Amino acid sequence: MARCCSQPQRMAACMVGRPGVGSCCGGWVATQVGLPNGAVCPVSCHLSSFPDPGLVPTGHQRSVETVSFSPDSKQLASGGWDKRVMIWEVQSGQVLRLLVGHRDSVQSSDFSPTVNCLATGSWDSTIRIWDLRAGTPAVSHQALEGHSGNISCLCYSASGLLASGSWDKTIHIWKPMTSSLLVQLKGHVTWVKSVAFSPDELRLVSAGYSRMVKVWDCNTGKCLETLKGVLDVAHTCAFTPDGKILVSGAADQTRRQASHTTTSPRAPQT
Repeated sequence: MARCCSQPQRMAACMVGRPGVGSCCGGWVATQVGLPNGAVCPVSCHLSSFPDPGLVPTGHQRSVETVSFSPDSKQLASGGWDKRVMIWEVQSGQVLRLLVGHRDSVQSSDFSPTVNCLATGSWDSTIRIWDLRAGTPAVSHQALEGHSGNISCLCYSASGLLASGSWDKTIHIWKPMTSSLLVQLKGHVTWVKSVAFSPDELRLVSAGYSRMVKVWDCNTGKCLETLKGVLDVAHTCAFTPDGKILVSGAADQTRRQASHTTTSPRAPQT
């Protein structure tokens, strides 16, 4: 049996991308985390707030690669190598929706702030925005195309903008309601592993599969800072709720944090 990951490794793999909303290690959904030595660690962080802390719903036919809580914590989405997305009711563990349409493994996901939509990213290089409104007769979706590689990470902002990171080494910021690409961020030398908006949506932080974290101006696409000093691959990054500090987690079992101040860039265009 593979050695289970330590708490720092688990934190590095499962830090949230949006303050206050869990997007990985989702309590009762089993997933796996790769370790530096090549071993695989099954992750199931059972949360005592659930009726049955040991509940592990099943339904996926292959490995689960992404899980995301809805902002109200009532639903949880999961996706994986079976190309399917499943939405679960948290309290009961029952499947509410089965979303089918991706042509390859589903690797990333995030709920919109209103819980009306779910964004999913796949190895088929597309992002799908699923309409989850109760009044919709059947679940529909729209596809956002433009990346040329696997969609490795997704993150909604508080106002509903969507950032996507890809194996093509770029980050796109979208306005999903109109399927508009607002800005493309270029500068990573490896694939993008994690993205997160600052609370004021003026900046975006990203971690590539490398030893650096970048901070971007969301309007111009300009890289404001490149933060180095991580001893190993930066798996994840996030701003604190006040936007003054950003945190990154790496496989070297350390947590880095850096103070950050805003230089009054323009407000995001909507």
